[in-house]
Amino acid sequence: MMADVNVLWNNCLKVIKDNVSEEAYKTWFDPIVPLKYENNEFVVEVPSMFFYEYIEEKFAELLRLTLSREVGESTRLMYRVVMDRTSQTTTDVPAAIVENTERPSQSVLNVIESSPFKKIIRQDVDPQLNTSYNFNTFVEGKSNKLARTAGISIANEPGKTIFNPLFLYGLSGVGKTHLVNAIGVMTKQLNPEKRVLYVTANLFKIQYTDSVRNNTQNDFLSFYQSIDVLIIDDIHEFATAGVQNTFFHIFNHLHQMGKQLILTSDRAPGMLSGMEERLLTRFKWGLTAEIEKPDFELRKAILKQKIYKDGLDISEDVIDYIAENVSDNIRNLEGVLISLLAHATLTDVNIDLKLAETVIGKVVSSAPKIVSVEQIRDIVCDYYSIPTEKLMSSSRKREISTARQMAMYLSKQYTKNSLSSIGKIIGNRNHATVLHACGVVNDLLDTDKTIRYDMKELEARLKNS
Repeated sequence: MMADVNVLWNNCLKVIKDNVSEEAYKTWFDPIVPLKYENNEFVVEVPSMFFYEYIEEKFAELLRLTLSREVGESTRLMYRVVMDRTSQTTTDVPAAIVENTERPSQSVLNVIESSPFKKIIRQDVDPQLNTSYNFNTFVEGKSNKLARTAGISIANEPGKTIFNPLFLYGLSGVGKTHLVNAIGVMTKQLNPEKRVLYVTANLFKIQYTDSVRNNTQNDFLSFYQSIDVLIIDDIHEFATAGVQNTFFHIFNHLHQMGKQLILTSDRAPGMLSGMEERLLTRFKWGLTAEIEKPDFELRKAILKQKIYKDGLDISEDVIDYIAENVSDNIRNLEGVLISLLAHATLTDVNIDLKLAETVIGKVVSSAPKIVSVEQIRDIVCDYYSIPTEKLMSSSRKREISTARQMAMYLSKQYTKNSLSSIGKIIGNRNHATVLHACGVVNDLLDTDKTIRYDMKELEARLKNS
């Protein structure tokens, strides 16, 4: 029987070779292994699910006609897909039936007529998008312009731009989730046939754990490998090796197939701890864009949009006051507006400057509680895991020098001490050294993402101390 199946397959290959390019033949037909031909069923082995899906998408009609001609008109093609080479795990998948049918297949793939060729389409999935998070409600500013522009390009041509993957990072509340939902919403509007899916990293982990428990990992993998635009929020939560390994295979498959990946994180790829290096490398393949804290103008624009949308009447001076004093993130701006509206409604008063001052004082901690250089010095030492005596020493090692400069910069920003006083407390330096340190840090904040991230973390610790 093996000789027969090999002869039959070789006859098929002669026909196929005349109908595809040499490169396509070597890539997609040389690796196929004929296994058996019994009861009109021709079984071939293919090396992966990706390989099977590509063959079905590009060469299904050619295979059907060739088998019909060389083997027999009633021949059915069956693929044996290698799922894991180490354990030699395989699964049998039938070829899509390329003919009209009124009954939908149990497979994810369905068939419709599209003369002169028949096109394979797939059942759609619920994209799990928040449609209120769209580009109409996403206000552009300096802090998000690059990410927003890239997002619109992706929505117009998902998987076909250089922004694949799109990796967005930034602190909580700056608009990452809003933006990725907006990309998904616009993609579905412009490309309704695309399978778009938004999922949080936490939900992905739960689904993966359930698949392991229920022994349905192959179904889990196949489902995610069928998505055209995959959006994963808070990917820094991928902590376990099993989840990372599975996502690695999903990522590779989708990227090779020209599908779009969009990821968000609270920090840049290079700062993700516990993440496999092979994933970190892939995260950097496309565009990595930071969404920074909104500046005053953007905060003001966001406030005006929300005020207009909610039909509120708030004066310009109150809007300015809120924008100046609520600077951490967009989420806090929304919280202040909600609180203002609640206070005004429940107490039957107008939303004025006095009410805004009261509400902001209760809702937002607008300034750090640090009052001394010593406290700042200790927080910086703790953050960088440097003993205080090392920071106070004359050491010029890069990590110690950087920490010392950060402490001096923060002390100048958040205390009323003179430069001389700051220098004396931090290693008995003079005022010129402190001034130089502040200048160095200022320059680094413009050019060094790591320093910007460290500064945000340190300022957060100051405010929460």
